[in-house]
Amino acid sequence: MFSTMYRLKTFMLMVLLTVILIVLGGAIAGEGGLILAFGFALVLNFVSYWYSDRIAIKMTKSKPLPEDEAPNLHRMVADLSKKADLPKPDVYITPSQQPNAFATGRNPDNAAIALTEGIVDMLDKEELEGVIAHELSHIRNRDTLISTITAVMAGALAFLARMGRYRMLFGRRNRGAGALIQIVALIFAPLAAIIVKMAISRTREYKADASAAQISGNPDGLASALDKMDRYIQGKDHKMEVNEATSHMFILNPLSREGMSKLFSSHPATEDRISRLQQMR
Repeated sequence: MFSTMYRLKTFMLMVLLTVILIVLGGAIAGEGGLILAFGFALVLNFVSYWYSDRIAIKMTKSKPLPEDEAPNLHRMVADLSKKADLPKPDVYITPSQQPNAFATGRNPDNAAIALTEGIVDMLDKEELEGVIAHELSHIRNRDTLISTITAVMAGALAFLARMGRYRMLFGRRNRGAGALIQIVALIFAPLAAIIVKMAISRTREYKADASAAQISGNPDGLASALDKMDRYIQGKDHKMEVNEATSHMFILNPLSREGMSKLFSSHPATEDRISRLQQMR
């Protein structure tokens, strides 16, 4: 039953994002843009489904972490995977001093967890267990494929909007109502990507936090980790150099949140997440 619902949810998301991409492609660049966007969407859906783990790893510049270089960390992942009734995922290291992490893969048998260099250095054992359990929860809840598909499509929408702006500046310009539709589409394209990421990410983070507390048996470990990580990320010049389209995949938004960007964040407020975890004691 779970597998059927997951497949249906994934299929509906792919259809929704494909329709958005095609409609905006037609509005921005006419019939040629419509055809191009349709072909683009088909290729993106195929690639993001079958190669979701490789795409996310490549977009974040993560590298495999050999077991002999971090035996304790691999043992921790293996132990928590067993508690979560999951195969042990591949472990990657992301070259950033910002403490953060994400999971990817189309299913539990093709999954990976990536931890930044900063999170391994900063967190203690219980805190790191909480973070790893959170990422394993995403794998168990089948969030990882949907997350990567959303990242790919969000990147495509941003690319489409950028090409549309170039077309308006240097190409043939629409007139009258066509010009107005084109301008609205250019504004809506990146906004659509943000809205989709928000709708998908916020509820799944709460669910993964709750599942992580059950897997690790220690909600305080994840709560403490979230507090440390959030304080670091909000510090000056602590933003991670990462593609904005992938920001919703991380346990915390790796980009600093100020003003309107905080309002449209793909993640729920960290203090709310900590409060919910503390209530699970």
